[in-house]
Amino acid sequence: MENKFELGNLIIRVVLGITFFIHGFVKFQGGIENTVGWFESIGIPGFAAYGVAIVELVGGIMLVLGLFSRIVSIFFAIVMAGAIVKVKLSIGFLGDGQMAGYELDLAFLAMAVMLAISGSKVFALDQFILKGKENTTTSVN
Repeated sequence: MENKFELGNLIIRVVLGITFFIHGFVKFQGGIENTVGWFESIGIPGFAAYGVAIVELVGGIMLVLGLFSRIVSIFFAIVMAGAIVKVKLSIGFLGDGQMAGYELDLAFLAMAVMLAISGSKVFALDQFILKGKENTTTSVN
């Protein structure tokens, strides 16, 4: 049973990481100035666009690799909660016909919270880093 849980966490970690990486990449590829302008148009300081884009881009890579998955997932959960509250909540769960609703954002939020709570150990670089530290600690004692 434990192996199935870890496999599920691995799948969620990789899919969420790839998704956020692509979102961050597109923000820079399309010209971060456009995202800055959009942030400002909805009442969010423009500099926050850089923070969100970097969290998405770098955090996405880190999540796929399994580096600091719990911490990265907390940042993703904050980004998704902000997107839901600031942008999507007024549009509704399914959207308004012109813009998507918050259903996908809510699913990403749930995935991020699940990873923040449980972590993901399978094929995670954290496990190699922690093993090295455990071996060093053990050999010193």
